[in-house]
Amino acid sequence: MGMSQQRRLLAPLVALGVVGLAVAGCSGGGGGTNASGDKKVTIMGAFTGDQAKAFQDELNAWGKTSGITATYDGNSDFQTAVVARVTAGNPPDVAIYPQPGVLKSQTQSLYPLEDLGVDVSGITSDEANGLATIAQVDGKTYGLPYSINVKSLVWYNPAAFTAAGLTVPTTDAELTALEQKIISGNLGYPWCAGIEDGAATGWTATDWLEEYVLRYGGLDGYNSWIAGTTKFDSDLVKKAGTKVDDQLLKQGQVNGGGAAIATTSFKTAGNQLWATGKDKGQCFMMRQGSFIADFFPDDIKSQISSGDLSKVNFFQLPSPEGTDVAMLGGGDLVGAFSKDDATKQVVQYITSKDFGTNGYASQAIFLSPHTDFDKTKYSSDFQKNAAQFLANSKLFGFDASDQMPGEVGAGTEWTQLTNWFAGQSSMQDAFKAIDASWPSK
Repeated sequence: MGMSQQRRLLAPLVALGVVGLAVAGCSGGGGGTNASGDKKVTIMGAFTGDQAKAFQDELNAWGKTSGITATYDGNSDFQTAVVARVTAGNPPDVAIYPQPGVLKSQTQSLYPLEDLGVDVSGITSDEANGLATIAQVDGKTYGLPYSINVKSLVWYNPAAFTAAGLTVPTTDAELTALEQKIISGNLGYPWCAGIEDGAATGWTATDWLEEYVLRYGGLDGYNSWIAGTTKFDSDLVKKAGTKVDDQLLKQGQVNGGGAAIATTSFKTAGNQLWATGKDKGQCFMMRQGSFIADFFPDDIKSQISSGDLSKVNFFQLPSPEGTDVAMLGGGDLVGAFSKDDATKQVVQYITSKDFGTNGYASQAIFLSPHTDFDKTKYSSDFQKNAAQFLANSKLFGFDASDQMPGEVGAGTEWTQLTNWFAGQSSMQDAFKAIDASWPSK
């Protein structure tokens, strides 16, 4: 599950627990068509402030050669606003969705991009498998990502690794060996982990489970799980859960075990990367999305800002042997409510590998979904490193809990995974309880 706030470093922009809003009063066939020859296009999205200004500047630079005036309007209450405007018959020409669920609830009003004449296959030809189909319904594409965020990151302290004689693992077997070395050498704890977040406690546990369902199940298995066809109490999800159990809940893996994970804030769990010694609770790795850097201690954030990665960096969570290299994440999806040529050109540009080359890539929050994007345009090593990991990934899995029914993905999954981690129920009982909560069709 993603966080609702925008974060400075490649942040997810995924609202907690709001999936598949029902839209009343939507008629089929799109929200309207601009007047013939109109070169003005309105765009609505959730991001505001400096990011919105940079986005508009990028569009203005492109407009000088395209002859199209594209105007962006950011609304921090985007989900409510876009539903209201569509219901009232006054949608923007283009909308940028932080969540596929809301987009998919509006497919009766959005135009399939293929119907606009957008070159979907050409645009997505250099994207990881899974990105092109996030917003596909009945074989039609209603949205494509313009920016993504990545979650399959393992944060670590390079200085601590060096001091302890540890090396960054590149395979799952090497990761397991590294964990064993940390434990047997009494160096500290392999993992930092916390899933406490008030009423949203448990959402970070969903990401851990998603990592391995995606890897063991591939895209087909992962999407079947999201759809509810593959149950939590299935061999696939139990295999992923057993892997999470091995990583986090086995003796010595995390300071205090599962009970401590359940009561430790996800915001502060990573602080122990900079502790010294097992008696001080030192841990060596934390799997977490890119936004977590915003919660690091001030001195670490200052080092990141100055480009000093000597005490903080990340590597990609390795995939188990025999599975594809995968990246879990989220992204912002571009959809169209009008069908004229200007709208088509705007959508084609925003979702292309050229978007970001007119200055927007300097925004640390931006990561192009395209492996062919000009990486020299990124302003930070974090962006460049994340982009390289993405380029090396065969699969991209969009956050599963965000695509499940809200009462599951932002409800029973949070509470039941927390119960399991805390030792209040077995993994299998937790999974069965989640299945039992799935709404009947």
